[in-house]
Amino acid sequence: MSDTTSRTLELLSLLQSHRHWSCRELADRLAVSERTLRRDIDRLRELGYEIDASRGAIGGYRLTAGTGLPPLLLTDDEGVAIAIGLRSQTTSALRDSEHTTLSALAKIEQVLPPALRRRIDALQSHMSVAPGQGPAVDPELLGLLALSCRDSERIRFSYTDARGADSTRSAEPHMLVPRGRRWYLVAWDRDRAAWRTFRLDRISALQQTRVLFTARDLSAAAAAELVAAAVSWRENPLSAEVHIAAPLGAVQEKLGWWARDTVALDADTTVWTLTGDSAAHIATALLWIPAEFAFTVHGRPELLRELTAFADRFTSISG
Repeated sequence: MSDTTSRTLELLSLLQSHRHWSCRELADRLAVSERTLRRDIDRLRELGYEIDASRGAIGGYRLTAGTGLPPLLLTDDEGVAIAIGLRSQTTSALRDSEHTTLSALAKIEQVLPPALRRRIDALQSHMSVAPGQGPAVDPELLGLLALSCRDSERIRFSYTDARGADSTRSAEPHMLVPRGRRWYLVAWDRDRAAWRTFRLDRISALQQTRVLFTARDLSAAAAAELVAAAVSWRENPLSAEVHIAAPLGAVQEKLGWWARDTVALDADTTVWTLTGDSAAHIATALLWIPAEFAFTVHGRPELLRELTAFADRFTSISG
C-alpha cells in the first residue's frame, strides 16, 4: 500500500472518530503540511465521502452525518473480542437490548471464519456471566453520553441522588465506567468545581449543549478509582475512627490482615478506621480488638449512641 493511500485511510479513520477537527490538528496527526491535507481531503471527496469544511479561527473539517463508510475490517482478535462482548451483553443492564444485541451478533458471526467461531464457542462455554441485577440503563442515553465524552462536549441533565433529591447539573463528561452491574459517568461538575460520579439510571433530560471544552487530565485507572470510592462510601455510609492505646506494630501483630488500614497517630496510639452499613457491623469489628488494648471510638453522635446501646445490652446480658 502506498504512503498516500495509507495516509488517506488514516485521515478517514480520524474523521470518523471525532465530530470536528481543525486543520492544524489533522496536519499534525498526519505529519503533513496543510496543503497536503487539503489534497487528501479532496481525494476522499472524489471517492464519495461528504466532508464539510469551515473557515475562521475554529475552522476545520468534519465528516457529514450519515456518510457511507467502507466495509468493517477486523483482526482475528478484534472479531473474537466483539463477539464475546456481544454474547455477554445479552445479560447486561441495558434496557431492551437483548434483541438488537443478538441481531448484531448474528451479523458478525455470519462473516467470521469457522476457526474463529469455534474459538468463540470454546471461550463462551467456559465463561459465566451473572445476569443483570442492577436497574436498566437506556442504550440511547449511554450512546449520547459516550459521544459527549469522546467529543468533549458540555452537557446538562437532571439527576436524582441516593436520597431522592433532584437537581440540575452542568458537567464536562470524561468517561463511562461500568461497575457492579451498573454504569457510572465520571464528569467535572462545573457548579461544584470538582470531579463527581453519576449513576446513569438516575440521569434524565440530558441536553447536549454543543459547547466544547478542553478535556482535563484523568486516567482510566483514576476514573475507576473515583467510582470505586463513591460506591464504597454509598454502600458503607457509617464510619468510625478507633484510637487504640498501643503502638502500630503491636496492633498489626495482633490483628493481622484486619489491621491493613491502621495508621500511627503517635508512638503509643494507633488509629483504625472502620466502615459499615450499620452500627452492628462496626460493633462486631470492635470485638476483634484484644482485651489488653484500651481504645476509644470517634464518630457521628448517632453511631456512638447505638454503640453505647450495644454495650448496655451486653452488660445486662452478662449481669
